[in-house]
Parts: sequence; structure tokens; C-alpha cells
Amino acid sequence: MADVIVIGGGIAGISAAAELARGGADVLVLEMEGQIGYHATGRSAAIFIRNYGNATLRALNAVAEPIFEQPGEISDQPLLSPRGELMVASEEELPILDAYLDGSTGIDRLTGKEAAEIVPILRADRIAGAMIERGARGIDVDRLLQGYARMLRARGGRIVTGAVVTGLSHRAGLWQVKTAQEQHSAPIIINAAGGWADDVSALAGVPRAGLQPYRRSAAIIPTPQGYETEHWPIFGSIAETWYAKPEAGKLMVSPADEDPVEPHDAWADDMVLAEGLHRFEQAVSVSVTRVEHSWAGLRTFAPDRTPVVGFDPRATGFFWLAGQGGYGVQTAPALSRLTAALIAGVAPDVSSEVLAAMEPGRFGLE
Repeated sequence: MADVIVIGGGIAGISAAAELARGGADVLVLEMEGQIGYHATGRSAAIFIRNYGNATLRALNAVAEPIFEQPGEISDQPLLSPRGELMVASEEELPILDAYLDGSTGIDRLTGKEAAEIVPILRADRIAGAMIERGARGIDVDRLLQGYARMLRARGGRIVTGAVVTGLSHRAGLWQVKTAQEQHSAPIIINAAGGWADDVSALAGVPRAGLQPYRRSAAIIPTPQGYETEHWPIFGSIAETWYAKPEAGKLMVSPADEDPVEPHDAWADDMVLAEGLHRFEQAVSVSVTRVEHSWAGLRTFAPDRTPVVGFDPRATGFFWLAGQGGYGVQTAPALSRLTAALIAGVAPDVSSEVLAAMEPGRFGLE
């Protein structure tokens, strides 16, 4: 028996488990794959963008940023590296750019010419406006994930991989969690199952939260000949029709697709990828000569695009930690501490408005 069982070994589940173990809880993580961080975590664009997301997510980003900057026990090496984010807009996309800038901090507005001076393959004649967030930084996702896993194990926490949950029931004040191999029990379970979180809730007899996984694809292409890309920022369309990021001497390009899918081990759709690469080519002065590698991951959103975090009002001891969408890695340091605080019954370091925005009962299903 454990104090808390976490279902899901992505960055959300592992970081929350580590913070709970830091507080003295006996924590067990059950991960259905053969390794932690296999799905969304391992396929992240790995960038910290302070102004990314709605007001609730920006509040979480503000809590997470100093933890990334001074990771303490998580890592003895930096988790962030300089990168920057440059977004461009056509004439029709200027309202989207204006909306993004509203309430943002640390962002400079640019002309098309200025944007092309930073990323010289951009076609200045196609840019009506642009912005750069120089403070956006790359995240060492593996170091972050393994650092939390190390913290968890150092405090006696356990991680069981290949543990597909097949049954969930609540009796005598305990959740009984059945896998193909064995059965575990704990008074509290954390549903950190990513794209499978609604399936976990249904297995427990808890109403679904309306979570929808979406596929996001990416491809690695050669660095454009004659250019040094190492110091380029991540760059793309403010309308999220494509983006690109320097990646180990090459370019990662994504069509920024968001196709609703069932939870599965995602792969890139060739047609979607081709369409996205075409949009990229329309915005730059170079051609895509070949794709060296492609993949896809899942981004899972609640209907209002805000994470679902907290105890479910309809099920004793059932805690949601899901719906992080494309923000899961960069919000993990904040949401893990928030989770530990809520479970311990202490005041979290976010406002009551932020808590209310993420409350699992907010969809009128209490």
C-alpha cells in the first residue's frame, strides 16, 4: 500500500510524485509504457515561453520560471539555454499578433525587415508584422524528467513501467488499482495519464472531463545551405500554421497541426506534414530538399484549453493532473508543487482565481 498512486509517467506524473515524496509521502508511479516520458514528454518542442498560453497558463509559467532558473535538487546543471521566439504575421494575421501582445511582457514588436535580419531565410515582403520574445529559452527535457525521477527514487518512491491499469475501484477508503501483473492500493490516486486521462477516469467510474488528444507532427530537415542556424530563435507563424526550430545542426519544422485523434502512439501523417512544409516554404527563401526524420506526439486539451488540476468533487481521493495541452513541460515545476500542496492541504503558491480556473468540477458536472 502507498500513500499516493500516480497513473502516468510523463513529466506531469513524475514531477508531482517527486514533490509529494519530498514532502514525506510514500508514492508509487504506474506507467503503461516500458519507459517514462515516452509519449508527449519525449516529443516536446522543449521551449520555455513566458507568454505562451492563456492567463492561467501564464500564471503557472511565472511560478515555474524561477524553478527552471534555480533547479536545486532537480539538476546540478542548467535546465534552460538561450533561444528566443520570433513570430511573424501576414496582413490578415495582424489581429492575432495584436491579441497575443495584449497583456504580454518582455516582447518587442518588429517589422518584416527586422524579423528577416534575425532569421535571414524569412521573406520580409510577406511579413506585415512580427514579435520577438528574447527571453524564451530551450528546455533540457530529459535532464528535467530524469532529475525528478532521481528525486523520487531517492526518497523511496517507486516507478513501475509496463504497468497498464486495467481496473480501478474505491472501497473502505482506498483506491484499488489493478494492473496485469499485480494490485496496488492507496487513499489517493493522481490521474496524470495525458491523452488517456479520460479513459482512466471512466475506468474509475468518474465522469470524463471532455479531454481531447490532438496530433502534433514534426520533421527534421537539413540546415539551409550557407546559413548558420545555431543562434536563430524558434520562429513561425503567429497563426500557428507552421514553426521551425534549430535542432542539433538541423531544422525541426512542424506544420503545427492539431488534428483530434484517439489516444495512441502517434505518428506523423505524410499529407499533413507535406502541407505544413509547403506553408513553411512559402514563408522562407529556401526549399525543403528532403525530410530526414519525422514523428508526432499528442497534446491533450480540456474544452477551455486550461489544465484540469485538483480533487474531483464527485470521487473521494481522485486527483486530476491532466489537460496540459502543449504546455506540460514548461508548467511541470509549477503544477507539481501545486499538486503536492493541495494533497498536503497547505496553501499553494498560486491565486484562488488560478485554482478555480483549473478546478475539475468547472464543466458543470458536479
